[in-house]
Amino acid sequence: MGQSVRVRILGVGMGPHHVTPEVAAALQTVDYVLAADKGADDGDDGLLALRREIVRVHAGTRVAPEIIPVRDPERDRSTGLSLTGYEGAVTDWHEARAAAYAAVLEKRGGTAAFLVWGDPSLYDSTIRVVEKAGELLRKAGVSVDFDVLPGISAPQLLAARHRIVLHEVGRPVHITTGRRLQEAVAAGLDNIVAMLNPPPERLDLTGLDDWMLWWGANLGAAGEQLVSGRLGEVLPAVAGARASAKADAGWVMDLFLVRKT
Repeated sequence: MGQSVRVRILGVGMGPHHVTPEVAAALQTVDYVLAADKGADDGDDGLLALRREIVRVHAGTRVAPEIIPVRDPERDRSTGLSLTGYEGAVTDWHEARAAAYAAVLEKRGGTAAFLVWGDPSLYDSTIRVVEKAGELLRKAGVSVDFDVLPGISAPQLLAARHRIVLHEVGRPVHITTGRRLQEAVAAGLDNIVAMLNPPPERLDLTGLDDWMLWWGANLGAAGEQLVSGRLGEVLPAVAGARASAKADAGWVMDLFLVRKT
């Protein structure tokens, strides 16, 4: 193999102020940053603009590495997908992403970075996609090496903003997705963090009215929103707060902790 590529997967929390010194130093070693472009044809999406700001702030004394937007492949987001259908749609999406990134990496070579919201270890597929891209590149005769640096995760921010511990003394916390929330409740779990959530009207919160809720959207970013209290009492406020966060930033990422009382 003649050509080689290095990829650095960097957790960046939710903006320049969350970037650790370790990640900041890593940013100064890369030639360019690859980023999924989910915006309209006539401009950046809000998250791409935030990546540009992160790179600008942490460029140090060198010229900031170029952001290379890669148009994000379409994913089947049908609301009626079964769990198997959802997992298949995500797998297809990851494979399409891997092919798109591999094409850019093969062409440019050098050292590339991916900036991952929160932490790469938690409900993010960048590592999986880079592994798939690496397989494609190796078949094309390009050697690939990658490393991963951690960032501040969304559950960490949620706990900090609400000034709580994610679990009671000596008890576990279960982290899942909004899609699988009721599955966790049915299994007897009663202290649950839910991420990758759809809008509140599409969440199944049956039987949780008396549980405590700690909810947050766009934590650490523009338009951050927080709601807490007994779920049945505060749920109506969540929809409005979520809409406000999206209006302020142009995008919304939310999560919550629910705990049986």
